Amino acid sequence: MTWAGGFLGTMRALPTAGDEPPVTVGRTPAREAAERELSRPRYHENDPSLFQRALNRFWDWVGDLFDAASGATPGGGLGLAVICLVAVALVALLWWRLGRPERTATPSSALFDERPRTAAEHRAAAEAHAADRRWSQAVQERMRAVVRGLEERALLDPRPGRTADEAATEAGRSLPAHATRLGAAARDFDDITYGGRTADEAAYLRLYELDRDVEKAKPELAEARHGAAE
Repeated sequence: MTWAGGFLGTMRALPTAGDEPPVTVGRTPAREAAERELSRPRYHENDPSLFQRALNRFWDWVGDLFDAASGATPGGGLGLAVICLVAVALVALLWWRLGRPERTATPSSALFDERPRTAAEHRAAAEAHAADRRWSQAVQERMRAVVRGLEERALLDPRPGRTADEAATEAGRSLPAHATRLGAAARDFDDITYGGRTADEAAYLRLYELDRDVEKAKPELAEARHGAAE
């Protein structure tokens, strides 16, 4: 039964007197009668749920927003789609270029923050990280191997709390041919450990080659450098 049928049934139920004209129902009683009829559950069995109504309103809002944006964008909807694709591509490029920032648990600026380990132990740890493609940790351990190796060769005095920059500066005096690379390695270490940057394989390979070259390099004494300069 439709609401119109129910409403007409209600109207027929109103009393009449013989051959007198039917009673004319006022606007307000008619509206109230219609509202009572339409409020019956049978008229709302197929109504959408509250969630469905909210979802429909959300998609209507999205459609209106898209229509407004496309109207203000050169090229209309196609132009807006191109702009969205360009924005997604830029975000992907930045993510690929910069990498995901890594949180580090070491707030201090000291190069070594654990129990003393040998250069060989640091190299083994670096290789293990590199095998698992954990390049940031591999770079950190390889830099520690470089500095520890210099300490073991007495080219650096063992000193707690030394930073990577300090170690590179001091080592550069004994190994001037590698001073620039040592400074760059120290900056990579600081950027990764304290700056939230993510290392890649190329950064690790640079440290690996530096470690190998420094390990074989012979120190240049200050007297010899002074004599050569004269």
